[in-house]
Amino acid sequence: MDARTLHDIAQISDPLDRARAASSAMATLQGQSVELSRIRRGAIIEAQESGLRQDDIARHLGVTPGRISQMKKAGGDSGHRAPTGPVEPRPRVLVERALPTPPTVRGSTSLYLTEAEQQGLKPERRMLFVGKEPANEHVAAALRVEAGAPVIARRKMFWANDVPVRIATSYFRLDVGENTRLDAEGFVLPTLQAALEEMGHRFGHATETLTVRPATPYEADLLDIAGEWVVQVLRVSVSTDDVPIHALETICAATRHVFPIGQVSGSDQF
Repeated sequence: MDARTLHDIAQISDPLDRARAASSAMATLQGQSVELSRIRRGAIIEAQESGLRQDDIARHLGVTPGRISQMKKAGGDSGHRAPTGPVEPRPRVLVERALPTPPTVRGSTSLYLTEAEQQGLKPERRMLFVGKEPANEHVAAALRVEAGAPVIARRKMFWANDVPVRIATSYFRLDVGENTRLDAEGFVLPTLQAALEEMGHRFGHATETLTVRPATPYEADLLDIAGEWVVQVLRVSVSTDDVPIHALETICAATRHVFPIGQVSGSDQF
């Protein structure tokens, strides 16, 4: 990232837009760093195979020979092998995740169950966690709380045809969800939307932000996607009183999803 890009992000007037842009840039840089490390390692190996000594390479790069050894190890072995996948071959599954989310799907019992069944897949979901946890930077910005402040998290795992495809976490501010059905165990029935309306909240608007990044170790383990990337969709729903009521972070296994993106009816232009 160049200095101009950093300057442009720092000059964004709206603090939420500025925080969102910074988070997106950080995720991009993380992925670029991994790829650049791989490219550098391959270049060093190619130079050695052409006959250059490690001392010569180190001198050319302005580092020590020991540092060259470290560069060769960074990011993987020298064989340029693809990341090892599961021993048991898994069927290829592509789950649709429409953007923006159609209102009829959002109002259903489960966004995922509805979408998967419409696509002829066998869906399964399981609650992983319900409780308080510190808000990470992008969730804190979405809910307008301090980073690290406690928020209510409801984390679920989803499968399609017995293949793990998605992790979704609903986040709520404490002043919205504490001591309500939102911090109780199990699924909120009949729907989360109905529960929020029963609590007096009225939907105003929502934004959905898509970010592509490397999977964290936790995500890679749950989704069985070692060495792969994920698509993070953050949907922030704001009430008519301009209060961020719900932040839904969905982590999608990138190779198992497609994302149809629709235009608002009557707004298409060539």
